[in-house]
This record gives sequence, structure tokens and C-alpha cells, in this order.
Amino acid sequence: MNKNEILKPCPVNVCSETGRLRSVLLHRPGVEIERMTPLNCAHALYTDILDKMNVDTEYALFSGVLARWTNVYYIEDILELLLDKAEVREYLVRESVFNYGLRPIKLSAEANYRLAKELMGMSSRQLATVLIEGYENPRWEGVSDNRYLLEPLYNLVFTRDAASTIYNHVLINSMSFEVRERESLIYDAIFRHFFGVETLNAEGWNPKSRTEGGDIHIASDDLLVIGEGIRTNSKGIEYLAKTLSRGKERFHIMVQELPRKPDSFIHLDMVFTFLGKHHCMAFEPMLRREGLFAGKDTTLITIEGGKVSYRQVNNLIDGLNSLGWEVEPVIGGGSDPWVQLREQWHSGANFFCLGDGKVLGYRRNERTIEALDRSGFSVLQAEDIVSGKVDMETYEKFVAVFPASELPRAGGGARCMTMPVWREG
Repeated sequence: MNKNEILKPCPVNVCSETGRLRSVLLHRPGVEIERMTPLNCAHALYTDILDKMNVDTEYALFSGVLARWTNVYYIEDILELLLDKAEVREYLVRESVFNYGLRPIKLSAEANYRLAKELMGMSSRQLATVLIEGYENPRWEGVSDNRYLLEPLYNLVFTRDAASTIYNHVLINSMSFEVRERESLIYDAIFRHFFGVETLNAEGWNPKSRTEGGDIHIASDDLLVIGEGIRTNSKGIEYLAKTLSRGKERFHIMVQELPRKPDSFIHLDMVFTFLGKHHCMAFEPMLRREGLFAGKDTTLITIEGGKVSYRQVNNLIDGLNSLGWEVEPVIGGGSDPWVQLREQWHSGANFFCLGDGKVLGYRRNERTIEALDRSGFSVLQAEDIVSGKVDMETYEKFVAVFPASELPRAGGGARCMTMPVWREG
């Protein structure tokens, strides 16, 4: 069976965080995560370097659970297929070499043309690997930081961030850090040339606009919940309001202001995720507006009849309830404030919804898992699911947990590592 027979596009539509997941886009962590050192990991947006052997073991259980539930696409597989098309290959090479993203080593025009020619001559598999894992400078002397002519995509494992399926649109996110810009280039090619959908981009509307998928939560067809912080800014939110409210009688965006530091608060999904239609996971200081969230506003934006109104609400739960939702928060980390901070640091609130009341997350956050258990979520072990011992379909509400020591140190959780392409309902 050839690649064209194996990979077929699916519908592109996500109208909620909780509808039954039918297709998801992932990236298997590759050599790119081994191309960090203690000197460049901060530049790569990591707080530490990772042990890939353990990453691979943990990721296999994570992706194995998803494969038992839904159709799984991998970026690297689609990219290799697309690179067989001359126009896609030329576009990605040209933009990667001449126009797009961070280039650690500034080459002359002649050297850039030589590099582009060399990349164009590679096989599709080899070029897909280079575009993700980076391309080493053949003249690197072994001591400088300038080892790669093309920077590795260290963060590609977090497929959530650089593109977002919102309703029947795909938003190619305008990344806040240059080291991640080339991720958006690859997503744009994948969604235009494989899935066959037109893409949106806030930066084309206003160069200062910034959006990232970890901040964008699709509550329903007329409500988005969005984090505003170091990654997504007010201009990006304005673009989403203008673009997605078109043709709708009424449209809401609820905006939660986030702390600018530490790094564990980079996106809204680090403190809030939907677990189902009537449950969410939340970081308690955000709801109480205490500690790092003191003075952080929650704003409900309503667009109705072309008019925009703004209203401050006490917190996300009160805002949702004011719109007719009945949402009960599960408190991440349990009742101890210190444990809440510890588990939030390792993505304790970062759950991914497979369907209504069916979620996936890290086993290491013990107090958070206990809180879910008390709220009626059956705790299922990833090893049992992947082996076939446990069938997720037989449970009304569950949390599937997988072991993780290395993956959390990368700075994200199950929601960060998943980009839904198609959900039912």
C-alpha cells in the first residue's frame, strides 16, 4: 500500500472542546529535542533538556490511548507526502531558506541559493526530516552556538499552538517567538494542500496580532474562551472577534488575563480546560483572583448586530454561568495551595477532552486525579487501554492517565500535544 492510499484527509470542523473526537494531529518527538543544550534550551523555550528515551516511552502511551479512540494523523507523515508535490516542496524550501523564521547563521545570497538547491535535491523523507529536525552547518567548528543553518523545531511536539481548528476554519497562529515561526509555515502547507481548506492568519490583518492555540478554547458555536498573556494579545483577540462573528446574530468571547510569568502560565490551558459540557478543570487562584491572579481581569465581549460590548465578570465560571452554562469546576491540585502550585507547574490543569466527560492527562498529578475521581471520573491506566485490557467506550466518564516524568518538563500536557482536526457536535 502506498502513501497516497494510507493517508486520506478527513473533514475539518471543531465546534466545541467536548464533542466526540474523530481526528487529531500529532507529532512524534524526534531528534530535534536532543538538539538542545543547557546553553540554548531557554532560547528554545524550554526550562531543561530532556531524556529522549523516556520521552519516547511516555509519548507511546499517550499516542497509544488516542489511537484506541480516534483517527491519528502525524505531521511528519503528511509532510513527507506533500513534499512529493513540486509546488509544495518549492514553497516550503523557499520560505524556510529566504523568508521565514529564525536563521541562526546569516548566509550570503549565493550561499542561500546553494542551500535551497541542496534541499530541493533531497528525497521527500529526508527533506521532511530536515525541515523538522534542522539542518546542520557543514562548517560548524564544534564550539559555537551556530550549529544549524535551519533551526530545529524544538516545540513541534506541542501541535496545539501553531494552528487551531475553529469551527470549519483553520487559524494559522502568529507565534510570539521567532524560534517557533516555521511551525506555522508547515501547518499552512498541511491544511491548504492536504486537508484542502483555506487558512486564516491574524498577522496578515495586523502585523502586531498574536494568537496561539493553547489560549483558544471553543466552548460552542457562539462562544470562545481565550487567554490573553505573553502569547496571545488583544490585537489577536480583536481579529478573532471580527472574523468569527461574521454572519452570526450574536457571538461571545470571554477573555481571561494571564500572568506574564513564570513560564507555567504561558497559555490559558495551563490553568483551565473543559472536561465536558458540565465540568472543567481550573486553577483555584485564578477563580479567586488571588496570588499571581490578583488584579487579572475576566472580560466578556459580546458582538451583537455589529455592536461590541464589554462586561467584567468575576471569573470564568461566573461568566459561563451568566451565559446559561452549568459548569462545575474541579480544582487542580486539590485543596492545598502549595500542591496546587506544584501540580500546575507540571501541567496539572492541562487535560485533553476525547468527548463529553472523557479526558486524558498526566498520572503524576496525584491530587488532581484524586479530585477527578471524587467528581465521578473513573481513573483508567494508559497501559491497560493500549494493551486492550480496558475499553474506554464502556465508561460514561473517565480520565485516562499516562505516566510522565520527562514530557511535563517540556512545559506542556495532553492538550498542548494535540491539535483536533474534526469533532462531532
